[in-house]
Amino acid sequence: MTAPKFSLRLGLSIAAVLIALSLPLLLPLFQVTLLTNILIFSIVVTGLVLLTGILGLTSFGQAAFMGVGAYTTAVLTAQMGWNPWLSLPVSLLVTGLVAWFLGLLTLRMQGHYLPLATIAWGISLFYVFGNTPALGGFTGLTDIPPISVFGLELTSPRNFAYLALVCLGVVALGAQFLLSSRTGRAMRALRSGPLVAEAFGVSAFGLRVQVFVLSALMAALAGWLYAHSQRFVNPTPFGLQAGIEYLFMAVVGGSQHVWGGVLGAGLITQIREQLRDILPGLLGQQGNFEVIVFGALVILVLQFARQGLWPLLERLLPQEGIQILPERGKLSPRPKPAPGTPLLSVQHAVKQFGGLRAVGDVSFELNAGEILGLIGPNGAGKSTMFNLITGVNPATSGQITFMGQDISRRSAGQIHRLGLSRTFQHVHLLPDLTLLENTMMGGYARGKAGIVRSLLHLERGEEAALQHEALRQLERVGLGAQAFTLAGNLALGQQRVLEIARALVADPTLLLLDEPAAGLRYGEKAELIILLRKLRDEGVTVLLVEHDMDLVMGLVDRLVVMNYGEKLAEGSPQQVRDNADVREAYLGVDMEEEGAA
Repeated sequence: MTAPKFSLRLGLSIAAVLIALSLPLLLPLFQVTLLTNILIFSIVVTGLVLLTGILGLTSFGQAAFMGVGAYTTAVLTAQMGWNPWLSLPVSLLVTGLVAWFLGLLTLRMQGHYLPLATIAWGISLFYVFGNTPALGGFTGLTDIPPISVFGLELTSPRNFAYLALVCLGVVALGAQFLLSSRTGRAMRALRSGPLVAEAFGVSAFGLRVQVFVLSALMAALAGWLYAHSQRFVNPTPFGLQAGIEYLFMAVVGGSQHVWGGVLGAGLITQIREQLRDILPGLLGQQGNFEVIVFGALVILVLQFARQGLWPLLERLLPQEGIQILPERGKLSPRPKPAPGTPLLSVQHAVKQFGGLRAVGDVSFELNAGEILGLIGPNGAGKSTMFNLITGVNPATSGQITFMGQDISRRSAGQIHRLGLSRTFQHVHLLPDLTLLENTMMGGYARGKAGIVRSLLHLERGEEAALQHEALRQLERVGLGAQAFTLAGNLALGQQRVLEIARALVADPTLLLLDEPAAGLRYGEKAELIILLRKLRDEGVTVLLVEHDMDLVMGLVDRLVVMNYGEKLAEGSPQQVRDNADVREAYLGVDMEEEGAA
């Protein structure tokens, strides 16, 4: 069943390419010029798809980056006599440096502050273009030379359209390659917050800066094309209104889909040209009335098609499953310490949140090959202790060592790379991705391919090894038959098991499980016990928080009991069960009353 669907989709793709190649020859000259603009705008919007739609960072400044690329090539070619092709890498370099600097300044901002910051520097760059005499002021720069290809000057709109088409094809294909890689999965994970991404080794800020610069480079390429297409530049196309329009294009077409960005660029550009002809005649006066229509259009799309128009069209296309690559090698396994080796040591850990002491002077140790339970009533500080160990929150005082290294002040990603992996109390999955793709996220730190290798599709061997490792872990936890199901379609109990599979792909030395049995049925709990015992026998050490006392008492080797942020007791399950303080604090049973009864 898969092969015919794939063949049909491939056939449609080939047909789309042939149609695109024929348009510059068949369309009237004015429409060819409009087509060139659509192709150039699509390159800018593709960068916005990566930055805003996938990574979740809203930017109004892409038009300004387009302006940096356009003005750089204009100065180099029109004023200094450079060849346009030599000016392209310089335009990319200058824009990349500007974007890198602005990214370092602004990308740590959260919420509405980041969009406001992009508006601020977008306006600033616009006025730099307009108030710099060397750039021609608001009048602009003229006499920009045409681009030549094998001696042919691309002065004809039909010829130039093919160059723009090739550039868009390369950018769109690279973006698709990127989104199908470990970096693409990390970008999607970051969209819902840094917690999960950082827990599996992603440098959240570093990745944001890289994608921010990449999207700016795409805008710079578009600016280079625009400058040599128009043979003239001034600040107007690179202002805040243009930046807003690019966001409109992404939202209307589908901000999480590369081809949605292309669709949105085509629709908005065509509609804008039509409205500029129609509205002044209807209203009897000149003005940018099309912006009002665009605003209404975006509101309607957000109300009735929040994912944009492309997903609606995609439903009509044959669906293509995930391609399973042939396995050419396996990921290197992590050496496991001998049973009984000291693995984790928590010494006098304290965590203070203002005047609240969430964890107070807690100490315990965990040896390799053990299953240690961390229990206590609600509010006892168990989750806070988990966060101290995993690097989500640094300890106020005390020391935590793992594998002989002090991790008290290390980041979550650094700790993960030492061999620690975890699940979460509240399930954190990517519901729109398959079980396989979610599970592969757990192996992010086991790969090395970055943005450049992913854009060039040179990480296929690493991707294949990660795919097969994820499939093995899904089979291991009993979800292998549902590997291509969307994670959002699973019941809560199965989602928790999926989180365990994701954590296992990291090949951890220490596995931290936060309430893994919550939502599981009786039979699933029995399977979970078997799985965890098997992992222990294979050299994986487990630390778990769990409220199901039947599961805990029948599974763990030792228990640490917390109450009001402090350690109440420690010992074997039987020792803890017989502890009067534990029974009174945790179970709410007063031993004297029980004896009297």
